[in-house]
Amino acid sequence: MLAQWFQLNERQSNVRTEVTAGLTTFLTMVYIVIVNPAILSASGIPFGQVFTATVCAAVIGTLYMALFANHPIAVAPGMGMNAYFTSVVASQGVTYQAVLGTVFLAGVLFLLLSFTKLRETLIASIPASIKYGITAGIGLFIAFIGLRMSGIVTASPATLVALGDLSRPGTLLTIFGLLLTLVLMARRVKAALFIGMAVTAAAGYALGLLQFKGIAALPAAPVLFDLDVAGVFSSGLYTVVFAFLLVTIFDTTGTMIGVAEQAGLVRGGVFPRAKQALMADAVATVAGSLLGTSPSSAYVESSAGVAAGGRTGLTSLTVAVLFLLSLFFAPVVEALSSLSAITAPVLIIVGCFMMEGLAKIEWDTFDEAFPAFAILIAMPLTSSIATGIAIGFITYPLLKLVTGKGRSVHPLLYVFGVIFLVQMTFFPAH
Repeated sequence: MLAQWFQLNERQSNVRTEVTAGLTTFLTMVYIVIVNPAILSASGIPFGQVFTATVCAAVIGTLYMALFANHPIAVAPGMGMNAYFTSVVASQGVTYQAVLGTVFLAGVLFLLLSFTKLRETLIASIPASIKYGITAGIGLFIAFIGLRMSGIVTASPATLVALGDLSRPGTLLTIFGLLLTLVLMARRVKAALFIGMAVTAAAGYALGLLQFKGIAALPAAPVLFDLDVAGVFSSGLYTVVFAFLLVTIFDTTGTMIGVAEQAGLVRGGVFPRAKQALMADAVATVAGSLLGTSPSSAYVESSAGVAAGGRTGLTSLTVAVLFLLSLFFAPVVEALSSLSAITAPVLIIVGCFMMEGLAKIEWDTFDEAFPAFAILIAMPLTSSIATGIAIGFITYPLLKLVTGKGRSVHPLLYVFGVIFLVQMTFFPAH
């Protein structure tokens, strides 16, 4: 039955290999179960609610990927979007329910785009330098959050940011966890992030910085429809919706194609069951917004499972089952999330991963380089992914126009550029 449904024979795989691959993928990305609640609970969402929402979104998206797309790709709430979610609540003075409303609208738009050619048009219209700049900017953004929450950097009246007090126990533990995880990553140890978090947690427990109130418990009941769609319009959070939508599309499309190519599933440039695969992220995002979490995305950590032999949706099914089991260990996750030294190293290292695209930017071509640079520097300094995107969309067509290359810019970019310019000038976020 399993062999027939997941086409194991056609893809030259077997149940044991697929289950092992699923376990490998799960171990490399299970950190999100700890990190996502730690970040989003700072926006006011109750910890139990966001933990349940995180796991449910991962299960729904990954299960959809397994059963309908038959790809060895796992889905869960994405890194970067969770930090941006919290920053919107803090910087714009809106409720987390309103920001969940933006996630819902972005998810619905993603669903609609998945049925049309507009998604391909949108992706094709945005130049590579802007795409790479956005990804790298998000990387700097979440790395900065990791440095700040751990105390490695701190606010300074004179220079805005300064080196923190490295003698603090929590900060010292963060540095230990970061260095340990870096060594594991450099040695190509599988599940390095998970192992690094586990060892750091053990050290924190030994030092008295971490206390557990239990191991297992029944999960918190899911809270449905805890969102405020009307608040999106009353608070003018349109750029937030666009930011969630745009980044999710880029992240999802790039990750899926990359993992599928690694698995040998892309043939003749064709990604099989692409619509079903993209629907997995969209469905997970909509479901997550209704439950209480940020947008979901395909996880590049799925490549670890592919490297272990995963070729079908049975790998994803295994990941979904393991995520479901993690739902019953909320007390452990809550304790681990309370110690920033455990989660901060993950943010810093994942931020590094997101810098890869910078090598593909034409830095010797100014009208390509500067918009990417502007995005890169604006996101961490303004704590806003939407602001970085807006600056990139304004400067790119402007520089192309004044250098006589205006016809090379897709008309959509001019439209977005004008909209963002008007929004930033007359309707700035407060």
